[in-house]
Amino acid sequence: MRDKIRDMKRIWNYFPVLLALLALFSCTYLKKVEEDDAVARVGEQYLLRDDLEGVLNGNISAEDSLVVVNNYINEWAKDQLLFERARINISEVKQAEFEELVSQYRADLYINAYKEALVNKGMDTVVSQAELVAYYEANKHNFRLNEDLMKLRYISIPKDFNGLDEVKKAFEEFKDEDIALLRNKALKFRFYTFDDSTWVRGSEVVKKIPVLTPDNKDEYLKKSQFFELSDSLGVYLVAVKDVLKRTETPPLDYVEPTIKKILLNKRKLEYIRTLEQELLDEATRDKEFEILK
Repeated sequence: MRDKIRDMKRIWNYFPVLLALLALFSCTYLKKVEEDDAVARVGEQYLLRDDLEGVLNGNISAEDSLVVVNNYINEWAKDQLLFERARINISEVKQAEFEELVSQYRADLYINAYKEALVNKGMDTVVSQAELVAYYEANKHNFRLNEDLMKLRYISIPKDFNGLDEVKKAFEEFKDEDIALLRNKALKFRFYTFDDSTWVRGSEVVKKIPVLTPDNKDEYLKKSQFFELSDSLGVYLVAVKDVLKRTETPPLDYVEPTIKKILLNKRKLEYIRTLEQELLDEATRDKEFEILK
């Protein structure tokens, strides 16, 4: 028994040496693998073939591929050389500052990704209509339009279109049977929209209908107005249902996406604060965290 213990102690004495030899062998082997798979070297840094994946796509010739690869290798080499020169020439104090910034940035990436995962998994993202209305009513004075809004429908009809009067009458009256007729002929229109229930920006309307300009839009784009204009491309029929002028308060349905985003962001911040406090309390309770005097 004593002999076995003595042998074990002898082996144990050599154990650090064995570990060192194993580490040396591993480093040598890995370095050999890197050297065999490398396409470029700067000092002890190697650029491997795998690092070139994604640099090329299948849409360029072999000659162009060679140029792209060589440019990539040269850029990599310049970065490595500049980095090494910087480490030599920048003071240790400055390097320590950089390392602290890098360390903090790395920690922030992990922390923010973890927080985002917790929020996505556990936070309620449903915002009720009652919440939207309550926030809108309480903060209505903070919402002001910076350009005109309007609800309207329009049709652009080509020059050679037959049956303009029929379409014009149906578009202006816009009853169920009129809408059915217009939809039946819609493929012959240049462009159109029959949805006059959604608020759109005045600038978008001017951009869509070329006969309208910033100078003449106020003349035509008025509430409950129907008008017909034409140019060399054809005829434009426009029926304006409603208009809200710049500086007026927008309706709830227009600002609803913005309010929802605000409420969810507030809920997210509160959720994260609660998670952080619970984490701190748990760590304190489990003696994982303590303030040392």
